[in-house]
Parts: sequence; C-alpha cells; structure tokens
Amino acid sequence: MRAAVLGSPVAHSLSPVLHTAAYKALGLAAWNYEAIECHEAQLPALLRSCGPDWAGLSLTMPLKRAIMPLLDRAEPLAGEVGAANTVVFAGGTRRGYNTDVPGMVTALAPAGAVVTGPALIIGAGATACAALAALRALGIGQAEVAARDPARAGDLLAAAGRLGVQVRLVPFGQLPRARSGLLLISTVPAGAADIYAERVGAAAAVPAALLDVVYQPWPTRLADAAAAAGALVAGGFDLLLHQAARQVELMTGQAAPTDAMREAGLAELSARPPG
Repeated sequence: MRAAVLGSPVAHSLSPVLHTAAYKALGLAAWNYEAIECHEAQLPALLRSCGPDWAGLSLTMPLKRAIMPLLDRAEPLAGEVGAANTVVFAGGTRRGYNTDVPGMVTALAPAGAVVTGPALIIGAGATACAALAALRALGIGQAEVAARDPARAGDLLAAAGRLGVQVRLVPFGQLPRARSGLLLISTVPAGAADIYAERVGAAAAVPAALLDVVYQPWPTRLADAAAAAGALVAGGFDLLLHQAARQVELMTGQAAPTDAMREAGLAELSARPPG
C-alpha cells in the first residue's frame, strides 16, 4: 500500500520518517510512504491518479483548505475547522479528517493544570483554525488572534463561528496585558514570532504555557524566552508526532506505535544540520 505527504515545500517534512517507523513496528513491510511536492493547482490531478493501491495522504501547506471541496466525505471536525490534513481512501471514496486538533490537545495535555485562559493565537491560517478547535476542546471559549494580514483572516473568523469560539483580532506583535493562565499558540513559521520572544523576554506578559508548531529549528527564540520566563513549553515535534499517530491509525486500522515513531523522529532531527 502507498501513502504520502503532499505540500509545497515538502522536502523537509518529517512525516515520511514517522510513518515509515510506524509501518516497520507494525510489520507492514509492503507499505510505503513518500513526500510529494504538490501545489494547489496540481492537487485534483494527483488525487485522480491515486488508485486502489493508495491508503491515504497527509496534507500540509498550502493544501489543507484546498482539499475540502475535493473530498467525498469529511468528518464533522474537519468541516467545522474548514481544513483537513488527512485523506483516507476507502471503498472508492476520499474521506477527510483533521488530526491537527487532537494532536494539539495531546501536545498541550501537560499544560492542562496551569492554563485557564485567555488564549492568544499567533497567525490566522489553517493551523490557527485547528488551534481554535483545540481551545474549544480544552474548555476555552474565546481567543485573541494576531494576524499578520487581518484582511486575510476571513476563513479563520468563519471557522470560529462554526466552532462557537469568540475571536478578537489584535495587531501582530501585541501581547495581552499580564494575566494569569495565558495560553500562547504560535502557528507561524520559524522566525516570524521573534517579536513575541522579545516581549515575553521583557516580561510584558508571561504565558502559563506555549505551543509553538515549529519543530526545526528547535527551540525557537519564542520557546527559549517562554521557558526562561517559567512557562510550560510544547513544541512542534509533539504536535507532529501525535497528529501523525492518528493518521497511521486512520490509514492502517491499527494502534499507532507512538514510542517507535518518537524515537525515529528524534533520531532524524538530531542528524539534521541546525536550522
């Protein structure tokens, strides 16, 4: 059986390492997982080329929203978020799922005792929409969102409405006034949140917990600043691992060997050059 991660750029993706480790641990010797460079315009043709030997696809930027109208079915959560990062081929149909949300919830589990809200999400893309759903799962019903381009936040605001989460857009770079229990979620690429690192480091507002979706380079400047200020920090590797584990379960029908996936992923990251 075949599976792949699609996106652009995608050559750096850690997903092939995680999924391949899972197949090996599960004894699925005939399964293969690869990375395929794919732009939005190429997605329909690529989907049509996936025959009965394909189990599923993982989707990264910029395809999580573009896949939605191309699905035969989407789980309710993916519909609410407005984005799917997983396609499972079953019975001749394309079924869409969002495993980013449960991945975020699991990654944030250690922070559950200290996070009471409010929440600030940095970024307004598809991953930020998943973050809204994760907040709802954690019992946080409102959030501030720092969008680099507020004019492009329409999809996020629509997702917030479907999810029942109240959202207020704030200027990029702005931190809430110091309040206890602040949860900070950064969904932007490495370096884009450095302004927040400077402000956390200056104690303008110290989050109780941070989830930074970057996994390489790690730690980010924001993660370092938050940790130095005493916040609990979860990184992008935790998110990637847990969302990939759920993808493995959806595609194979077997429980994911999370320990084997974690070991393989960390080994690969340690072997890559910094940055």
